[in-house]
Order: sequence, then C-alpha cells, then structure tokens
Amino acid sequence: MDERYRRIYAAIAAIPAGRVAGYGQIAARAGLPGRARLVGAALRDSPDGMQLPWYRVLHSNGTIALPRGSRGFREQTKRLRAEGVDVRNGRVPMQAFGLDADLDRALWGIG
Repeated sequence: MDERYRRIYAAIAAIPAGRVAGYGQIAARAGLPGRARLVGAALRDSPDGMQLPWYRVLHSNGTIALPRGSRGFREQTKRLRAEGVDVRNGRVPMQAFGLDADLDRALWGIG
C-alpha cells in the first residue's frame, strides 16, 4: 500500500464518532498539507472490506461531497445522524462537530 494512503487512512480512522473533518484537514494530519484531492483519491481507492469511517470526511465548509440525493449522499447523511451529527441540507456545522470544535471552545469560547 502507498505510504501516503496508509497515513491518510490512519488519519481518517482517528476521527472520533460524532466528529467530522475536511479533506484538507485530513491531508494535514497525514503530513500531506495541501493534498486534499489526494484524500479523495485515497477514499475512492480504499481496499474492499476496509473498515474506515469515510462518512466523517467532508468539504472544509461542512458540505457532503457526494452528489445530493445519490445513494452515497443518503448513506453518509444517515451514518452521521446515527452518531448524533447535525446534518441539514447536506451540510454539517463544522464549528460544532469538526475535529477542532472542542479546542476552539476551550480557547475562544466558541463552537
């Protein structure tokens, strides 16, 4: 397996339930800043049977990347809601559910 993909998969696997992250954020955590598209490619190319919380990865503005109304879009929405994530019109409020939401709240009193 490509070492970059391995690092991306590890960063995705580390997203806790009830939290989400942007593609760019995952790239940065994998040591690949600026490689958000590579994260998308890694997700697309993930091995069959790999247990990965793919549905916790969104655009940086909190929108679901899959086409609205598609089977994947509906599945991602369903899985996120099952974890208590607020999804409205295909968007998640990153300030409340993003990986850094607790840090922002602790430092700045927001989120």
